Amino acid sequence: MSSISIIGLGNMAGALADRALAGGNAVEIIGRDPAKAKELVGALGGATVGTAGAAPAGDIVVLAVPYVSAAAVVSEYGDALQGKVIIDITNPISPDFQGFVTPDGSSGAQEIAKAAPAGAHVVKAFNTLFSHVLAAGPAEGRPLDVFIAGDDAQAKTRVSAFIESLGLRPMDTGQLAMARTLENVALLQLGLVANSVKHTNFFLGVSVLG
Repeated sequence: MSSISIIGLGNMAGALADRALAGGNAVEIIGRDPAKAKELVGALGGATVGTAGAAPAGDIVVLAVPYVSAAAVVSEYGDALQGKVIIDITNPISPDFQGFVTPDGSSGAQEIAKAAPAGAHVVKAFNTLFSHVLAAGPAEGRPLDVFIAGDDAQAKTRVSAFIESLGLRPMDTGQLAMARTLENVALLQLGLVANSVKHTNFFLGVSVLG
């Protein structure tokens, strides 16, 4: 099993931590508000509380913070992330839900990778799952698909093993540049919520035919 540090205290952080613990992983929760971090750990049971700014204990570090602060968080930790696998779950979608706040031709994950130390490896994952859908797990007898993208094959293998421990199915989409496509999938989902599905109780996955 994996050793995971989750930076963030929101709904995705809680859902990931809960599933990670159920899958037998060691989980550390890190947040700027120590009281909220302790409260989340208390609700989960089995996780530990880390110290914001200190070196994360986990071999895999999950960025469960808003995109607007993600690169700054990575820069703040600096060399403490050396050798870590960084999972970027963010979506750099503009406030009007019509586009992205990242530079043209780039993605949130690629911008975060620029802020990471050279020895860290960023993998995009989990950005196409709503937190309550992730928390619920397999739907209608099939595992949820988690699309991943990254430049380092070993890092993607480690993230895939972590995803499988959650009872989910990793789907490798290629290099980190594919993160922009995955962020577009998140934008697509918001379009579905606004115009046709009208709620967030769904997920997008792959059905392999024959």
